[in-house]
Amino acid sequence: MVERTGWDRRLSVVADGKRLIGHTGAVLLRRCADRTGLTDALAKVLPSSTVTGWRDRAAVLVHLAVAIMLGAENLSEAEQLQLHHRPLFESGASDSTARRTLAALDEATLAKIAKMRARVRRHVWSLLHLRPGGFPWLVVAGKRLTGWIVIDLDATIITSASKKTGAAVTFKKTFGFHPLAAWCANTSEALAMLLRPGNAGANTVNDHITVLTDAFAQIPGSSAAKFLIRVDGTGATHGLLDHLEALNTARRTVRHTVGWTITQDDERAIARLAESAWETSVHQDGSLQEGYFVAELTGVNTREGWPEVMRLIARRVRPTRRHLKELTDFEKQTGWRYSITATNIHHMWGSAGSRQAHFLDVLHRSHAGVEDWVRTNLDNLPSALWEVNRGWMLAANIAADLDAWLRLLTLHDIDDLADAEPDTTRFKLYHLPARLADHARRRFLRIETTWPWATAFTTCRQRLTALPAVT
Repeated sequence: MVERTGWDRRLSVVADGKRLIGHTGAVLLRRCADRTGLTDALAKVLPSSTVTGWRDRAAVLVHLAVAIMLGAENLSEAEQLQLHHRPLFESGASDSTARRTLAALDEATLAKIAKMRARVRRHVWSLLHLRPGGFPWLVVAGKRLTGWIVIDLDATIITSASKKTGAAVTFKKTFGFHPLAAWCANTSEALAMLLRPGNAGANTVNDHITVLTDAFAQIPGSSAAKFLIRVDGTGATHGLLDHLEALNTARRTVRHTVGWTITQDDERAIARLAESAWETSVHQDGSLQEGYFVAELTGVNTREGWPEVMRLIARRVRPTRRHLKELTDFEKQTGWRYSITATNIHHMWGSAGSRQAHFLDVLHRSHAGVEDWVRTNLDNLPSALWEVNRGWMLAANIAADLDAWLRLLTLHDIDDLADAEPDTTRFKLYHLPARLADHARRRFLRIETTWPWATAFTTCRQRLTALPAVT
């Protein structure tokens, strides 16, 4: 047999390297926190001291957020990563220090941090308006929704392998937690998140209103004129829709799309639709989506007790094999699988054709992107204590913001990184190794010149340094 492993002949692997730094993307994330004013703002909220041995709590929280973005899943991994990065940052917190920092985040402190994050976000958004291309307005079906801030609400299940405070059996018959979050679709920032027990209801109105209120508080006043709120089927409740309608004022316009649970009345209404009422759906880029059809159901279905302005948009598609067991008798009879979107949109200012059924359908379908943000942001709560897990959740949200700001402010013109998910950015930038060298009283972080994204790394660092100082 021919030997195929000659490549490792005379190759030895030894762990005796010095001044070698792994995951050097930490310098980009920490620099982003510093240049946007996040680190200094946290220092004004969290306790501080000049006592020898005291760890700056602001730095502890920022470095914990950085560690989470780099892939740490618990406090022990975050500690090991910070110890490895000590030559870079000249500081590092133990897991016990980080745990005490998170446990000390009571309701009053969390409220102060939320206000601080809103102030920092206002500064970051002012920078986004000044960048080439301007603020990242959402593009749906080829139409740019200029001026509209899009907020997506979604809940997720975080499983737990052991008994933790608040962990319970979820509606999916798993065991863990059921947090509810609000994300900004324009920027993919984590605006607000509510840690909830595993048995928390999926359509709890008060929880939705709480998270939505916290999310509104994060939006800079200069951008708080036009909102689009998107929720899945859990949002189709009288309480939430009435609340959304009440948010409309002379200075603020609030539009929404929510999923809708189909009833027999809805099926009877669909049956009354003429075949000519169905039109071909469209993709996110505006091209036709053959085999998918949408139709206006408003006026055919009575919707008694619901807001008068509400519209229903029906969608149909041929069922796949995995959907066969879930079909209703009506769907089996017609040979179509149906879904309905409820909305109060009759027109979105600045977007021609925004009242059309096919546009409203694709507008709500793009809400599915929030699942990717949830999936990549928080998949573990490491502590048995509720307070520590709540603090870890905050650190994960800060990590999501740092990643979003880094991409939006410094990588916006780099195609494969501008809209990259964290796993992609980790592979290309964050996990890049380098050698730390000293010369002429300066430190140099030397990156391998053949790495395909080495230029992107240095460009990111230079643009962060060039950001205007916080005033």
